[in-house]
Amino acid sequence: MPADPRLAFARGLIDRLDAGIVALAAARRRAVVLAARAKPPGLGRDPQREAQVHRHALAVARDLGLPGPTAGGLLEVLIADACAQQGLSPPAMPQNHFNPEPRPMETQWPHRLAARLPHPSVLQPLLAGLPRRLHDAAFEHLAAKAMQIPTVTGEFAFLEGRTIGITVTDLGLRWSFGLREGRLVVVADAPEAEVRGTATDLLLLASRLEDADTLFFQRRLVLTGDTDLGLHARNTLDRLEWEDLPLGPRILMHRAARHAAAARTAWHARRQVPAMRDEPAVPDQ
Repeated sequence: MPADPRLAFARGLIDRLDAGIVALAAARRRAVVLAARAKPPGLGRDPQREAQVHRHALAVARDLGLPGPTAGGLLEVLIADACAQQGLSPPAMPQNHFNPEPRPMETQWPHRLAARLPHPSVLQPLLAGLPRRLHDAAFEHLAAKAMQIPTVTGEFAFLEGRTIGITVTDLGLRWSFGLREGRLVVVADAPEAEVRGTATDLLLLASRLEDADTLFFQRRLVLTGDTDLGLHARNTLDRLEWEDLPLGPRILMHRAARHAAAARTAWHARRQVPAMRDEPAVPDQ
């Protein structure tokens, strides 16, 4: 039975990522040498600094969906190696900055705050009152930033002269866009294919926290019109490497998507038991 080419691709990708991790570890060792040279004579291990390193890594791990114990294990190895470089005694035991049982998201204050946010539909009148050109300018600004990523350039050539639409159902927002002279721009033409979904589901898709197949199968996203064009666009997005996006926007999208999903869970809970909370039921999202 012939091997699935996707397996070879995935293994090749893992090999490249592993090589990158080793290269980063080597670069970290060189940075440790610089830090050791800059330390005052006689200064040994710095527990406060080690705790700071753990906290920072834990925050990044949570934002990227990496389990805390995995990130913690990596940090313990790196800190022990840094101690060995400097002739210092390594940590006697794991620092336990990474709880094997991470706090449930429900106990974190951003989640609790998100759960109290109003349903997105209440923003419709506000957004409808803004000039259309502001909506279009915001969309084109984000599109221009995305097109500056080297791996994105050229991937959307098939959209030259074509038009695709996006409708954010709960916010009442709609854009039709296409490629014109190498730029993704908002156009007035009727879309040949259109994707419809809530702000939360579109954000989950953009942040790669939900895959497109699941969202379309569950009818949380709906594709209408020229399905061949829509599927071509979806497959093109799937081929783009998430890691090619700048780290800042990736973290921002992950946080926004996770808290939006948490808020939706809370809205649905309030809708099921409005009488217990003395609140009106919220509309479906």
